[in-house]
Amino acid sequence: MDRAEWIKLKRGESEQRMDELWSPIYDDRWGATIEPSHRAMLAKFIVLCPPGATVLDAACGTGKYWSALLEAGLKVHGIDQSAGMLQRAQRKHPQVTIEKLGLQEMAFATAFQAALCMDAMENVFPEDWPGVLANFRRALTPGAPLYLTVELPEPGQVEADFDQARRLGLPVVRGECAWEPGYHYYPEAGQVDAWLTAAGFRLLDEATGDSYRHLLVDRE
Repeated sequence: MDRAEWIKLKRGESEQRMDELWSPIYDDRWGATIEPSHRAMLAKFIVLCPPGATVLDAACGTGKYWSALLEAGLKVHGIDQSAGMLQRAQRKHPQVTIEKLGLQEMAFATAFQAALCMDAMENVFPEDWPGVLANFRRALTPGAPLYLTVELPEPGQVEADFDQARRLGLPVVRGECAWEPGYHYYPEAGQVDAWLTAAGFRLLDEATGDSYRHLLVDRE
């Protein structure tokens, strides 16, 4: 299968799974509690946000982090490619503006004073990473903070997933887990750092915890 065609298929499958399978159960399984490492970096991110800032929550899901942002006096604009996730987010926080939009389709221009993308970049294909980061940079005002997480694989997982997908004839690259329903991509840390630098972001802080690398950067 042609890779471009395969990527389009996987994105469609992911949206359908989020709408039909994950959105009805997300809050009960994962949305009630913010993991310690996420909470710690989120607190640092909030301190960097200007008072009353409008924060872009990209791939916001069911709005897991909105209560913390709103309680800090910030405004939120949430986007997600899953209508099912957005519906559940707005039922909890009707005052938040929402928009059905994928990370790859963002076209905001200096519209936000801060942004976050949590527990979501693992769904972005490697060839889309530079464009997504460029979209974030364009969306932010100069000096604005961006908090994003990068999921970390289990030891040996990358090689096992790659070998299995290749045996099945899938057009994968190393780091992709795509032989089963769904999709995850685990980029190497150095590659993520290079992409961030190329996109015009400066690293402010980072941490590792709860199976994620947490990155706090700002737009140069």
